[in-house]
Amino acid sequence: MLRINDDAPNFSAETSQGTINFHEWIGNGWTILFSHPKDFTPVCTTELGYMAGLEPEFARRNCKIIGLSVDPVSSHAKWAVDIEKTQGHKVNYPMIGDPELKIAKLYDMLPADAGNTSEGRTPATNATVRTVFVIGPDKKIKLMLSYPMSTGRNFDEVLRVLDSIQLTAKHKVSTPVNWKPGDDVILSGAVSDEEAKQKYPGGWKAPLPYMRVVPQPK
Repeated sequence: MLRINDDAPNFSAETSQGTINFHEWIGNGWTILFSHPKDFTPVCTTELGYMAGLEPEFARRNCKIIGLSVDPVSSHAKWAVDIEKTQGHKVNYPMIGDPELKIAKLYDMLPADAGNTSEGRTPATNATVRTVFVIGPDKKIKLMLSYPMSTGRNFDEVLRVLDSIQLTAKHKVSTPVNWKPGDDVILSGAVSDEEAKQKYPGGWKAPLPYMRVVPQPK
């Protein structure tokens, strides 16, 4: 079973933009890998369209987007037409074809005994293939979110989490509940009071002895 901070499994695959080696494609940036149980499903149609609209925001954060569906790449191209027509955004990011279910299994989205073909499978039999992975430049998994088929994913939340992960990777802070960029943050327990005084000479709010609240670092 994959866990946060595990290495993101590498693979080579056909995509709507050609063959890729996943780790090489990630390069030195961040990546959102989000998966779908089948092409031409209504909830996922809305999701791919919304992500297409958000792509510039992710790019601004040095983060690429890549989708995955167990159907072949030839099917993705036809689906992309429906997505743009109904959602108003063209899908410019690559979509991975996984007709042999190899990547879905590699990422623990389908069990090993799920077979080796997408032929004859329905969205219901692929229901667990609805996961969002945030992967860092170190190729490690930073976030995993799995959704039921009937509930559309909140990609504004994924963007918010990416902001938090990038901030806390750079500074010794954590973000509190419902944090948004610009809000106050919490100093990491690994930061001594002496070190904190150097960085925050104005001090901090301490509603509890173990909670030191400071402005978000620039």
